[in-house]
Amino acid sequence: MRKSLVLGALAAVASVATLSSAFANVVKGTGYETTPALSGDATPASFAAAAAAAGPGVTFSAPSDPLNFNSNGSTDYTLGSFLATGDASPITYFGGAKATDTLDNTLFQFVGTVSVTSGEKFTFSHDDGLTFSIGSDLVVNAPGPTSAVTTTGTYTGPSGNEPFVLTYAETDGAPAVLNVDLPLTSSVPEPSTWAMMIIGFAGLGFARYRQASKARVIVSSS
Repeated sequence: MRKSLVLGALAAVASVATLSSAFANVVKGTGYETTPALSGDATPASFAAAAAAAGPGVTFSAPSDPLNFNSNGSTDYTLGSFLATGDASPITYFGGAKATDTLDNTLFQFVGTVSVTSGEKFTFSHDDGLTFSIGSDLVVNAPGPTSAVTTTGTYTGPSGNEPFVLTYAETDGAPAVLNVDLPLTSSVPEPSTWAMMIIGFAGLGFARYRQASKARVIVSSS
């Protein structure tokens, strides 16, 4: 009886301890199929205009270890294949958008929270334009179309956990490139962690149930 209780408690404690090291560090993304004018200007204002137009689009989550999307254009210059290269999941298409739609003239925005230090540098590989802000600090301002380039920006705001907005555009044909390592913070446990927690607490509950059942049997016998 005591052994079962101890084992259940240990399983629960182990599951909770695992929680701190198994968080899913993901960014939330939204993309729109839009006009050449808007996709040629990767700014929050352009993204807001694309969102207001309520055209075809997609929502998704993606890991940042690093955030890495790459479409060479030979056979993978579509929304679905581009998102697949960045391990995006789950993906929800709306407004008539499909995975087979062309990636040309699209505009994406990624949001989340990063743990940053003032003076920290961020390096992006990108084709085409992007802007990147942490809090009120505009770290990278390269919104126009470009061939594949590397752009570095320095964060000068306060140290700590701060929200970020990354706006990225793809225009003028393949390729499409977006690569950056973001020091994310997250409060969403991975599914495997939830499963371990459930198993641990179930074991603890079962042990307590057995203890209570035996106690009732003893009372009844007496």
